[in-house]
Amino acid sequence: MSTTRPRPEDGDLDTRERIVRTASRLMQRQGYDGTGIKQIATEAAATHGSVYHFFPGGKQELAVAAIRRGDEEFAEELRRVLGRHDDPAEAIAACARQLAEGLRDSGWIDGCPVASTAIGTAGRVPDVQQAAAEAFAHWQEPVFAALRRSGIPDDDARELAHTVISTLEGAELSSQVSRSEEPLRAAGKHLARLIGLYRPKS
Repeated sequence: MSTTRPRPEDGDLDTRERIVRTASRLMQRQGYDGTGIKQIATEAAATHGSVYHFFPGGKQELAVAAIRRGDEEFAEELRRVLGRHDDPAEAIAACARQLAEGLRDSGWIDGCPVASTAIGTAGRVPDVQQAAAEAFAHWQEPVFAALRRSGIPDDDARELAHTVISTLEGAELSSQVSRSEEPLRAAGKHLARLIGLYRPKS
């Protein structure tokens, strides 16, 4: 089992944020069921009581907070990547490459924190499932906006944005399991081609 000690910069964070960051990293690597409050407290250099002080709902409430943190982080990264490219097709291909490189650099253990936390909770922890569903919908928004700016009609842009996020999620899991960048790189390449088919011809 992988363990994660607070990073040096975590020491400057307040206790609540340190707990959320640690929970997010541990659930990203171990899943919801594989991560306990005691381990989170230890790895965050916090007391057991302080975890329940900030999260009286226990692990379920903390998992929701961790998912929302992962949601905001990836949404911001999507906005940055999309903002660096005029062509959304190029941006999505670049995003896929970036995800592949990050996964490789982590030793294939740091996949999507939202999916890793939510998997296995279906039908048991509805709040976690809802937070994950909201994250996936949230990530579609900057993609949709970029597609619309490129001239793709609303209905097509909405469906394409859904396809982009779903494909990247599946490819990231495939890359992690196979310990290869190829699924993500291939997904990025073919998503770019798909987007190109919908862009108005100049």
